[in-house]
Amino acid sequence: MAKASHILALSGGVGGAKLVQGLAKVLACEQLTIVANTADDFIHLGFPVSPDLDTVMYTLAGLNNQQQGWGLENESWQFMDALAQFNTETWFRLGDRDIATHTVRRQFLEQGNSLEVTTQMLCQSLGIRNRLIPMSNERVSTQVQTEQGWLDFQDYFVRQQCEPEVTDVRFLGLERAQLSPGFDELLSGHSAVNAKNQRLRAVIICPSNPFVSIDPILKIPTVLDKLKRSGVPIIAVSPIINGQAIKGPTAKMMKALDMPVSASAVANYYRDIIDGFVIDGSDSAEIPVIEAMSIRVIQAQSLMTNLDRKIQLAKDCLRFIDQF
Repeated sequence: MAKASHILALSGGVGGAKLVQGLAKVLACEQLTIVANTADDFIHLGFPVSPDLDTVMYTLAGLNNQQQGWGLENESWQFMDALAQFNTETWFRLGDRDIATHTVRRQFLEQGNSLEVTTQMLCQSLGIRNRLIPMSNERVSTQVQTEQGWLDFQDYFVRQQCEPEVTDVRFLGLERAQLSPGFDELLSGHSAVNAKNQRLRAVIICPSNPFVSIDPILKIPTVLDKLKRSGVPIIAVSPIINGQAIKGPTAKMMKALDMPVSASAVANYYRDIIDGFVIDGSDSAEIPVIEAMSIRVIQAQSLMTNLDRKIQLAKDCLRFIDQF
């Protein structure tokens, strides 16, 4: 029987992209598939923008702005500066080179290609050999409930800088969404991966926001059932380190949802899904709490401040998977 060697990574934006980059450095390209959240995709200035897909794509291509985590390095902003002269809203800034990506994406989509095929063509153009797949080809839109009512995610996240308190999250269109074909085939065991005798070995939930980055993927109808029936270990990496989220609104959202801001609270949120959980060494006191949930735990250096640490965390995750 062929050795199971394929890894499926579920990712949001910046935090997930860092671990994905580490995995891409230690696995052969045919051994890694990344499924990215697309529930925060939206149309802006006529462009189809896919923030999480683009963050992962730019990171894999080595083009991302490493300081801010998203967007492109050495970006220019002449388009946005010119747009401001017309009193047009510029709260969501698209860099000049980034607009090229969205322009090509729009062209491919208008030609009748799915988002999955479009993403594949964009990745090929950027020299990315890993398989990056959107969670669905159908439109799903994240909204958060605040004292202002329901807000579109980008309005909350970018325009209002995560300031409103979030009391609930919903995903419009989720009930009609289907897994993208590549995602479905991989979970069902009928993909080209299997044709190459490389069966699915494990699923890694990257350290992305559980509520607005990972939940949209997991809550697509049939995903949880197919994950459970896959029979492979599912591990998650905590996005919380020592009571803080390194990037994004995860910690603030946990507080607003009356959850402790802790690694163990994230493990508890995933407890019906995961078999293993990776925490930072600073959270070692939480190991007994997590193990009491019948979840295996390992400690690692999970603050990915440079490429070496991304690679090391990826290796730690793969070694952990070998224990199952």
